[in-house]
Order: sequence, then structure tokens, then C-alpha cells
Amino acid sequence: MSIRRLLIANRGEIAVRIIRACRELEIESVAVCSTIDARTPHARAADRCVTIGPPRPVDSYLSIGAIIDAARQTGADAVHPGYGFLSENPEMAAACVEAGLIWVGPPADVIARLGSKIEARRLMVAAGVPVVPGDTPHDQSDAGLSDAARRLGFPLLVKASAGGGGRGMRAVGSAHELADAVHSARREALAAFGDGTLYVERLLRRPRHIEVQVIADHEGRVIHLHERECSIQRRHQKVIEESPAPHLSPALRARLTQAAVTAAQAAGYRNAGTVEFLVEDASDRGAPGHDGGHEPVVAFLEMNTRLQVEHAITEAVTGRDLVHAQLAIAGGAPLPWTQEDIQVRGHAIECRLYAERPHEGFIPDAGRLLRFQEPTGPGIRVDAGVATGDTVSTHYDALLAKIVTHADTRDAALARARAALDRLVVLGVRTNARLLSSILSHPRMRAGHVDTAFLESEIDALLADPAGAEDEPGPALALSAALAVHRRLEPGLRPDGSIQTDAAVQDPQDPWTTLGAWRLT
Repeated sequence: MSIRRLLIANRGEIAVRIIRACRELEIESVAVCSTIDARTPHARAADRCVTIGPPRPVDSYLSIGAIIDAARQTGADAVHPGYGFLSENPEMAAACVEAGLIWVGPPADVIARLGSKIEARRLMVAAGVPVVPGDTPHDQSDAGLSDAARRLGFPLLVKASAGGGGRGMRAVGSAHELADAVHSARREALAAFGDGTLYVERLLRRPRHIEVQVIADHEGRVIHLHERECSIQRRHQKVIEESPAPHLSPALRARLTQAAVTAAQAAGYRNAGTVEFLVEDASDRGAPGHDGGHEPVVAFLEMNTRLQVEHAITEAVTGRDLVHAQLAIAGGAPLPWTQEDIQVRGHAIECRLYAERPHEGFIPDAGRLLRFQEPTGPGIRVDAGVATGDTVSTHYDALLAKIVTHADTRDAALARARAALDRLVVLGVRTNARLLSSILSHPRMRAGHVDTAFLESEIDALLADPAGAEDEPGPALALSAALAVHRRLEPGLRPDGSIQTDAAVQDPQDPWTTLGAWRLT
């Protein structure tokens, strides 16, 4: 059954991205929004928009009942969850099916099985997919976790079974650090996921974080769309990704992609998903390197049962539209491609632009965007969730946009990314744009030799680099932008004599906005 009207249960850049796919497929789009998002780009871009609650996510974007009601109200026949919010919530998937809606994602039982890191590990071990050595004690008391940790040995990670994004995770170097790590990990996991179940896992000191994009249909066919390098991350949150991953031998690439397909098959997976791995070279374990015949360690980390933030770089190098495929498969169609159809062409880099203050501990920034101007040009794609005049709120994720560059070679893609960041204009809030430029220029990044400890180990030098300095606009530029926006935002009189105060919601690229008071007569 093909989808006719799709409700997007999300906001920001991913909602805009899905709405764009709907237009291309002639599917009617329905957006949902909180009260403060009513005139944001995703709400304006959709064919219809329903306000579902106040700003707090728990009262709007995390409200299963409000989203199901909005779908019924608008006659939607399908729901796409995007990423974040309810995208990996099995109750949301089940509620959609119970309401007679098509869920664009894997079945609820698959989400639940893979959403538990403990259950996912057991499943992978049974399927022969390599995992990091670890222990999940039935006794979840402090004593039980302490015994498990001593059996495994230090250093190790204490990890929450539920959730992701690095929450509920603590590195432990020795036994005397364990009690504090267990208490803080459990407290964070309970607050974030409502589940304090913990397990312990061996700590790989300097691994790379490499993930494989997979997609599966209702008939059990699974293919991969190659890998992405995601090692540049801060507090387990990715900052820059690229595809293909540099310095992977053909044998190692084949091991990773085959393990990802096996993992998806073992889970009975359906639709788009991502299998994440840690890869540690033998030399990082104090063992002989490749010349000595030792292969790198490859270990399953988790499977994300949704579309990834960084899916755009896979689209760039494969030429395949993942959202189009998601919607087709959700509607019952078979996989649109065979494995042989998926070829990598060139290299792609993604930079995540956040509203944050890197020099002040990366605290999120907020305020009105006086100017937001995207870079344009060959090989540049910007997926943005904001526009000039929008207000950036602290209620939601600080991601403003993803800047994706594609070129024939890795060096050319890196150069194009640096040039794109140089042409980016953001006034009104602080961002990490300068830090991104500094990372792209770092010798280790240029050489393609990074790991998950890169950003933490190099952060002082990166922030001291002139390229990584705060992105303060000059006074004249800031003043001119503020005056321009003020003219567009200032209240005016409507024909009925009432005050118009919502001019900010108009599209600054719309000629009927920029013409102002011009009339034919």
C-alpha cells in the first residue's frame, strides 16, 4: 500500500528533509509542532501543520497520544519519526500500528530487542557477530556490578542498557573509581530512559567508531550501503563524519559490512538502520601491527533503529535516496536495489553545525538568528532547520544544520568543506563553525588518522588555533544585520487597523515579503 499522506513526528532539519522527499514523491506532508515552533521552517514547509502542545518535549514531540491524535485529525496514513524523540520507542511504533497507521521503521518488537544493549549483545553473540567482552550481572546491586567488573578487569566502561548518545556511560580506570561511576551512570540512565539497568564492558583505549548503513525489506532481503567514519565526537556525540572511512583495507571493509548484514538478518530487521562498530588496530593494544599478521579488533557497539543524522553522506557517495527507500519499503515495496547496485563514488564529509559556545564548556546558545546564510556551490548540500529571523530555543537539540560536501577525492572534499564553512554566515547566536574549520585543518584529520579520543586529546590546541576562535561578527556587520532584521520584524498595521507582530514568520526569500507595501494600483 503506497503512502498518500505522511505525518512527520519530528522538527528541525530532519523534518524539512523528509518533507522535501514527500514533495518529490507527491506525498502530502503533515508537520507537528510545539507552540514555539509554529512558524519554524519545518512547520511552514509542510502541506499541513498541527500544533500538538507546549514547548517542553514531553508535552509535545514526546507525546505519543498527541501525535496519534494529529495523524487521525489530518487523515494521515503513515508516520515517519525522523531521529531522536520517539524514533526508537517501541511503544510509539506499536501505537501507530494499533491506530491503523503505517510506521516508517522496523517493527516494535525489533526496536525493543535492539534498544536494550544487553539483549542486543546476546543476539549478536548468538549470530556470531563480534562484540566487546563484557558482563551483565543478574545482581544489579553495587556488589553485583563490582564482582562483574573485577571478573572483567580494568579499565572498563559502565554502561546503561537502555538509550544511547553516551548517556549512562562512565569510564572506570581502577576499582576505587567504580562505586561513583555506577551511582552516576545509574542516576543518569534513570533520568534519561527510566531504566537503571547497567552492564560492564572492556574499554578499548583508542578505537575508531565506524558504522554501516543497512536497509531491509519485508521479504527478509538485507543490503548495506557501505560505511561511515564517525570517530570525531565529543562526549559520545558525533561532530564530523565521512564516507568512505579512510585507511580501511578491503578485507576489513568486507568484515564490517558482512557483520552489519548478519546483525540485521539476526534481528529480523526491516527498513533503514545503522550498525555501529568499534575498530581497534593491533598496534593500539601493544601488539604487533599489520606486518606482524594481527588483524584489527572489530566489535559490535549497537544498532540504531532509525535514520541517522549523518545519512546524507551515504546518499552523496552512493547516489541513493534513503528517505525515498524508507517510504517505499514502509508501503510494502521490495528493496529498490540489489547489493551490486550500490557503488561508492568519491568522498563525502558532514559537519554538524551546533548553536553552542565551545570556549565556555560547549554550553548551548540561544537567541534570534539575525542572519543565517547557507554556503552554496557544486558539491555542497546543507540540511538546515532554521532560517533568518528564527529563534533558537534551549528546549531542543542545538543542531542548526548539517553541511555536507562531496568531491572526487577525500582531499578535495575536505577543502570544499573548509571553503563552505568560510562562506557560512550565522549572526545572533554563537556556533561551533570555527572549531569545525580547525578540526578539518588539523594534520591528523588531513591524514585520516583519528580515533574516538581525538577531539578530547586535541581540544585545547583546536580552540587555541585562530581558525577555532569564537565566531564573533564585526560590530558593523552585526549592526547592519540587526537593522535589516528589525525592519522585517517591526510591528505594522493590518488593513483592519490591528497590529501585525508576526512578520518574522514570513520567508525572507519570498518576493511577496521583500516587496513590502508595493501594490499594483
